[in-house]
Amino acid sequence: MAIIVDTGVFVSAADSSEPRHGACGQVLENHAGELVVPAPVVPETAWMIESRLGPAAEAAFLRLVTTGEVQVIDLDLPVYQRCIELIETYSDLGLGFVDASVVAVAERERITTIATLNHRDFMVVRPYHCRAFELLP
Repeated sequence: MAIIVDTGVFVSAADSSEPRHGACGQVLENHAGELVVPAPVVPETAWMIESRLGPAAEAAFLRLVTTGEVQVIDLDLPVYQRCIELIETYSDLGLGFVDASVVAVAERERITTIATLNHRDFMVVRPYHCRAFELLP
């Protein structure tokens, strides 16, 4: 069963000073081989890890992508269009492009589980393909 991973989970798993470090690391470990990320999550995560933990930690994150431990899903035109729809529909949440891409890719790939620390937004968004997302951790 594939799960989509949002930026915060990778950042917290990489940063031992984060309060959710253990839980996020456990999610990544328990779902090895099932991890999917929309392409926009990669640069956002790399930037956040590098800014907090330095280039070695950023390289370690990117290694997950190059070794295939994380499957990166590129966006196509319909997904970009869905992102626009989501950003406009949930403008009161301030749902940004990266989070909208998580939802849109989940819908396209029919994935119902998201690993995220942003439960507030993902509990509100109503996907097309299921009643609600299952959120981890």
